[in-house]
Amino acid sequence: MNVLAGYDIEDLKPGMTASFAKTITEADILMFSAVSCDINALHVCEEYARTTIFGGRIAHGMLSVGFISAVLANKLPGPGTIYLGQTLKFRAPVRAGDTVTATVTVKEVNVEKKRAVLDSVCTVAGKVVIEGESTMLCTSAASRRKSDPASELPEAGGKPALAR
Repeated sequence: MNVLAGYDIEDLKPGMTASFAKTITEADILMFSAVSCDINALHVCEEYARTTIFGGRIAHGMLSVGFISAVLANKLPGPGTIYLGQTLKFRAPVRAGDTVTATVTVKEVNVEKKRAVLDSVCTVAGKVVIEGESTMLCTSAASRRKSDPASELPEAGGKPALAR
């Protein structure tokens, strides 16, 4: 673990998984519209949305994608990592009142390059609504040791410099 309680690249193994779930509210959709400036009528106008293939308003796809980011930033790999890339496929709509569960699973680990690739999936009631792949630049215990040899001294308690 790094000093921020995130996983170092050396800690990651294929198959590791983490999730985050949130119920989408009307307020979430309206606030996302405001902050993203995406005021597509499909998201904000029920009258129009009823005439579409969705039969009513839907949440922004990128609102749910934000939950993937939350899992990556807060749980796995966690704090200290940098988001390098994301592929996405939107499979089904999400509506106000739906509980979205974002799950990431470590797929590949490249210790030398400090990169991890994770499968990313959002589900609602067990149905996949978004799937993709996330690429992360991770922290590294080996890099910290190289830049701060004193961090491994016994008098430091074996803790990285920032944790003392």
